[in-house]
Amino acid sequence: MEQPVLPRLRTNLEFIASPVPDRPGLLIRDPYRYSDTTLIIPPPLVPLLGFFDGIGTSAELRAELGALSGDVRAAAFEKQLLDSLNDAGFLENEIYFALRDVRHREFAAEPLRHPAHAGSAYPDDPAELRKMMGGYFESAIKPPPKPGLIGLAAPHASPDASWESYRDAYQLLGPEHQDKTFIILGTSHYGAPERFGLTRKKYVTPAGESNTDTAIVDLLEKRAPDAVLMEDYCHSTEHSIEFQVAFLQHVCGAAVKVVPILCGPYVESLLHGGAPEKNDNVHRFLDVLAELQTREGNRLMWVLGIDMAHIGRRYGADFTAEANSGKMLEVEAQDHARIREVEQGNAEGFWGLVQQNRDELNWCGSAPLYTFLRAVPEARGRMLRYQQWQIDPQSVVSFAALEFSQGRVG
Repeated sequence: MEQPVLPRLRTNLEFIASPVPDRPGLLIRDPYRYSDTTLIIPPPLVPLLGFFDGIGTSAELRAELGALSGDVRAAAFEKQLLDSLNDAGFLENEIYFALRDVRHREFAAEPLRHPAHAGSAYPDDPAELRKMMGGYFESAIKPPPKPGLIGLAAPHASPDASWESYRDAYQLLGPEHQDKTFIILGTSHYGAPERFGLTRKKYVTPAGESNTDTAIVDLLEKRAPDAVLMEDYCHSTEHSIEFQVAFLQHVCGAAVKVVPILCGPYVESLLHGGAPEKNDNVHRFLDVLAELQTREGNRLMWVLGIDMAHIGRRYGADFTAEANSGKMLEVEAQDHARIREVEQGNAEGFWGLVQQNRDELNWCGSAPLYTFLRAVPEARGRMLRYQQWQIDPQSVVSFAALEFSQGRVG
């Protein structure tokens, strides 16, 4: 008799080592927030997740459980594991699909993009948010206005970890930029490859409602429809743009005008070689951005919400990474080599370094950076600050503050 096949474990979940000292194991959570459940799988049971691959059977899982536990109640343990994953919406079945479809419909129907990270990554109280932002900027010596400034890059890491880089980037802006439209290119951590997530919704933070330039959004959708995911659900949970909007509102006012663009990874190029625009849809989208810059660049300002290297056990390495030490000194040198290409406006040179070993540094900001370099080829950059952050005891993220001007930056 043929045994029933176990459903496949979702591949779009987040898996990290449990941070709870008295509950070791593998923590599983849903970055899309289709499900609010967090599970911690004890170490002995972690290998059993391999049976949830769409091929393994219930009998195989039960047999392995019995061998591990020596307990005749293996069938009960199997059911408990299966029910836990199923009820959480972590398996590719009708429960997950229903959760997903409901959340997509809810987001599409919302008139506003509500803050997803207020109250966790930054204060949800307007007064507390103003106080936090003011504290970041109060000790800085504001530089004089930058002639020819056309853009900046800031982290999208948690502000409390990277506020110095945020400050160095955003203090470049002043009253003379309040009427600009800010094209925000943010990393789409969970977005579709070779696609750009757009929304017409206003991004909201505790500071108020920003204004989305829907005319530009409409233009991008009309001219490159196959490259666009309109009302991309990733906007509902993604932080790479939300954090930039919060800082823009602090320096330019709550009603700042923005165009939020989530840049999916350029997977085809990394796997098979060639430039990202070898993909016709990507090519059309980049062309539209470049035409927009040529035609209306005097009213635009570009903002990139990017982090750089992701190194250590959290990101699949077999070693512990320590910020500003050991292996991370080599990573710093590699980061700087990439940034030098960016500073020179050398899109090909930058992407060539990213392509080496299929981006061994796990730069999650590579797609927005390349998109910007192709859209604004006259941009020349300067790194203002470089930092490495110990995101957990075994892993490190790097990021920087950059400014971009037309021609050489002095």
